[in-house]
Amino acid sequence: MYKQVSKLIVYRDLGENSILKRLADIFEDFDWYKENVLGGSSAFSASKLEEMKDKKHISKESLITRIYGEIKRLLDLATDYGFDDNLWHNYLTFLLMTNENSFTLTCEKVGANDGSVNHFAKNDFRIFKELFDYNFYEIEKELSIDCFSTISNYKAICKKERMYNYNVSSKVRALSKKLEECKDEEGFFREVTQFYADYGVGMFGLNKAFRIRNVREHVEIYPITNTDNVVLSDLIGYEIQKQKLIENTEAFVSGRPANNCLLFGAAGTGKSTCIKAIINEYYDRGLRMIEIYKHQFKDLSTVISMIKNRNYRYIIYMDDLSFEEFEIEYKFLKAVIEGGVETKPDNILIYATSNRRHLIKETWNDRNDVELGGEELHHSDTMHEKLSLANRFGVTISFSKPNQKEYFQIVTELAKRVPEITLSEADLLAEANKWELSHGGISGRTAQQFINYLAGKCR
Repeated sequence: MYKQVSKLIVYRDLGENSILKRLADIFEDFDWYKENVLGGSSAFSASKLEEMKDKKHISKESLITRIYGEIKRLLDLATDYGFDDNLWHNYLTFLLMTNENSFTLTCEKVGANDGSVNHFAKNDFRIFKELFDYNFYEIEKELSIDCFSTISNYKAICKKERMYNYNVSSKVRALSKKLEECKDEEGFFREVTQFYADYGVGMFGLNKAFRIRNVREHVEIYPITNTDNVVLSDLIGYEIQKQKLIENTEAFVSGRPANNCLLFGAAGTGKSTCIKAIINEYYDRGLRMIEIYKHQFKDLSTVISMIKNRNYRYIIYMDDLSFEEFEIEYKFLKAVIEGGVETKPDNILIYATSNRRHLIKETWNDRNDVELGGEELHHSDTMHEKLSLANRFGVTISFSKPNQKEYFQIVTELAKRVPEITLSEADLLAEANKWELSHGGISGRTAQQFINYLAGKCR
């Protein structure tokens, strides 16, 4: 195994701490152990004796311990991602799907093109084919272990999808099955590059949504592994609003000009649900979402620089966006959206939700052009400053609070999706009316909470 891994070119950067690299080192030491300890030679040259001093730590027990350590790491990875059947094949497939290098980044979302790099890639795919077919019999026999045989025919404990990264798991297992059927490196090249064309590579290829965090003064983008599987049809009503959002997003993912979007209106009307649904419906066409909070606006430029050259379309999502009078982060956001020296990349849009149409709190004083005794002479300038942020969203979509009739329609439609709810329509609406009076008033969220309450009682 060490010889194969050492010959990798394009996929060479696996990380010194990767399972494959560490197993390769273990197998190299096993070859030395087999030749010099199990071989039983009694005559050694001076150089061989010096080598033996360096390798004195190698024993049957140490090799087994190190192997078990890597098997444990592989089992942990399998648990995180829901791998099953042949964990060794799943792991190698996972490496191919997540390794970002010059070849894979070129292939993402467009597939393989003619070029000399394909020669080196096929060299690596030949090696991965050999690793797929690697025979662990000898090392298991000599060390009296069976862990490799076990992980090659593994039966995972069934668990709920939210307990592991189902989105990644399904893709790894599907591609792994295809690679098992490949006869040579040409088959590997075809299947892997097709995967890159369909989904991409690395975390952006495998996940829909992301957040950012600061780690030792560096900005990192990390995946949200379990996202809501909501679709636009789950949101009852608001057909005009949904259509406006679809049209803008369709233009964006198709490479046509599109606008930043502001979804504003009453709480609980489905603004955030719409954006989550859009990501689910356009994920296969390369749409990804990065959620950013208000206190992270200082990192926006860094985030944009990290994603502007990738072959995806990104929505930077800002939920419940609003600013108080004393908060000045909106000024930085204005420059990033439109107005800075650097042009915003065409693969990035900003979608925001807010309960405020103009995002920033206004006062009556803002509308008085002159305030005697005040510190600022022209207050209308202040008002225009505040309004200018909202004006940078080319598409604004209003989500108004539903009336009583619309609220009852939402309740009725949601109830139809829960077979356990057997109330007559009259009784259902009467209970819904009582519920909204004591639970925050009329909204789609109130209707969903009411249906959850009824479903909980029925089960």
